[in-house]
Amino acid sequence: MTESATGREQTGVSEQGGRALPGHLRGIQPTSQFAGDDGTADPELEALLAGHAAGAVPLRDVVARLAECRVLVPVLAELEVAETLVVDGHEMHVDKEASSGVVALQAEDGRRALPVFTSVASMRRWRESARPVPVEAARAALSAVGEDWALLVIDPGGPVTVTVPRPAVWAMAQGKPWSPAIDGTAVDAEVLAALRLAAEPVQHVVSVGAEPGRRAEIAVVLTLDAGLDRAGLDGVLRQVNARLGASSVVAERVDSLEMRIAAAR
Repeated sequence: MTESATGREQTGVSEQGGRALPGHLRGIQPTSQFAGDDGTADPELEALLAGHAAGAVPLRDVVARLAECRVLVPVLAELEVAETLVVDGHEMHVDKEASSGVVALQAEDGRRALPVFTSVASMRRWRESARPVPVEAARAALSAVGEDWALLVIDPGGPVTVTVPRPAVWAMAQGKPWSPAIDGTAVDAEVLAALRLAAEPVQHVVSVGAEPGRRAEIAVVLTLDAGLDRAGLDGVLRQVNARLGASSVVAERVDSLEMRIAAAR
């Protein structure tokens, strides 16, 4: 493909033109294994995405198949206009790495996401001028981690758009299966144990629970001693936050946390 995506290979993804990508993004350079790639989506992944959109397929299954697939990373010669996308109910702003032309999406919380596409058609639905760079999804995840980009977004222009959370991106980058921290309303036993191990030793914490969050993936529910004033409460929360931040299990398995205070005892 040429920089403007109007060259002789409009339907395929076998070559990358232009200069080499810098730093960790060199990991998304295509190889000869994609010489026969016609730019269509993997049928199994396509079906799983449709099933996930319908509520019939868990994200775990989508990620497991994605890890085995080729994806297309968009490269732009120029970022023509500022653009805002709504992904999973949240706004993301389109940005471009000036040195490479690789596109990034920036979430409301400041985290960056690497958009990946299942097919040339889905990329063109998003932006006609994007040049597709074919790469294994695991290598795309590794490149995102290397650039400190937390998320992947599959097909931001549709037909089905899915955000791959940070722990899943990390797992893919390491070639490991991803085990979600929460399944429906049930928090994974290892994650719950890690939350309790971090928070329960803090003075004035009576018990620790966990449930689906409202603004984050998981809400840590703290039951505290009665009678704490504002300064005491703030001190407890600071200690709990620090201990949670030092937990390797929480860092690896949990995308985001929020705190809730249960009725004091």
